Amino acid sequence: MKISQKLALRYARARINILSLSSTRKAAVMAFRLFCTPGQRSAEKGSPLFARGKRVSFKYEGHTIRGRVWLPPSPPTKKALIAHGFESSSQAFEEYITALLDKGYEVVAFDAPAHGRSGGRRVTLPKYVGVLRVIEQNYGPFNAYIGHSLGGLALALFLETSPHNENTALVLIAPAVETATALHTFARLLHLETAVVHEIDDYIQETSGQHVAWYSLRRALHNIHARILYLQDEDDKITPSREARNIQGDGHPGIGFIFTQGLGHRRIYQDPETIARILRFL
Repeated sequence: MKISQKLALRYARARINILSLSSTRKAAVMAFRLFCTPGQRSAEKGSPLFARGKRVSFKYEGHTIRGRVWLPPSPPTKKALIAHGFESSSQAFEEYITALLDKGYEVVAFDAPAHGRSGGRRVTLPKYVGVLRVIEQNYGPFNAYIGHSLGGLALALFLETSPHNENTALVLIAPAVETATALHTFARLLHLETAVVHEIDDYIQETSGQHVAWYSLRRALHNIHARILYLQDEDDKITPSREARNIQGDGHPGIGFIFTQGLGHRRIYQDPETIARILRFL
């Protein structure tokens, strides 16, 4: 964590905890908004290949969501959608684009709300899932979905209530598993009182219709019938491998697991062997 980020965290921690003395609800709302706000935004130009993608966009809840579409040399026979993680962008998956195009896929990738070139200040799972629904309606249907971190969880929440079958391919790379776990980790960073954490959960239920525990990959996978490849690094500090092991223990027949070591949360999706394994799966 950069010094500027540490200072911002200390400032937010002080504001929220002082506010909690007079209003637990206001402190909870402020904390939740911070939880959903990316600390950084990718703004690189990208490679010539990335720039060659057709620019596409649409409005969602008052903000412009931007993405690109790439077509293979021959007419495409399949379509793939890429969903990036928190504080990332579609540009981070440039190496996947070439490989998928060579395999005959039309490739679609968007920046989530508050990420990359898309508008907005915050992203929530309902927003991310809502954006995925618009993408599916306008640029789908897709044969394959690839999601990293938060993007993996968003894809799972989207697919569990969307048409798909056993021929649909879903690739989960170090996916977020339990939003409740992430929220409690965040609460420890801010030294939040238990009452504030409970109030955050109540606020999530009131605004989205579901408690934080519902936003669970482990729960959603019971409602997904796609072929799934699940890649997880044992040394991941962001999405703990123990949560992937819990899912493996559920005995889903349609999920193949690959556990790596030494790649962590971000290098795993950039690793050439990871990309090769994904292409073999697709």
